[in-house]
Amino acid sequence: MDLVSIRIITGDIARLVDFYERATGVQATWSTEDFAELRTTGGTLAIGSTRTVALFAPGSARPADNNTVIIEFLVDDVDGVHRNLAGFVADFVNEPTTLPWGNRSRLFRDPDGNLVNFFTPVTPAAIEKFAR
Repeated sequence: MDLVSIRIITGDIARLVDFYERATGVQATWSTEDFAELRTTGGTLAIGSTRTVALFAPGSARPADNNTVIIEFLVDDVDGVHRNLAGFVADFVNEPTTLPWGNRSRLFRDPDGNLVNFFTPVTPAAIEKFAR
């Protein structure tokens, strides 16, 4: 089994896709006006409009209602990325912080309130764990 993607349901797909394109530098691929994907070497962030929810099960997902998931991106230099984000991210949760498990992390919220973590491994063990 392989984890293929994480999907965010949103009430404003154009706004959220634009946000993630700017934050990650990855160009989205649009399948329809209601569905786009940002593909990276490690996985895909899919973004669907609320109109796609009925295709699965009406009412099964609600936009801007996530309080448990953190979407994480491995980056080469979290401090450098932080400087790039400062111009358009409105809600930073922490300053760049080195965590006990060896990652330097910058946590922020996307326009729908979802938590996003950009991190860089900085200890030898963390660097080895995420070696590409």
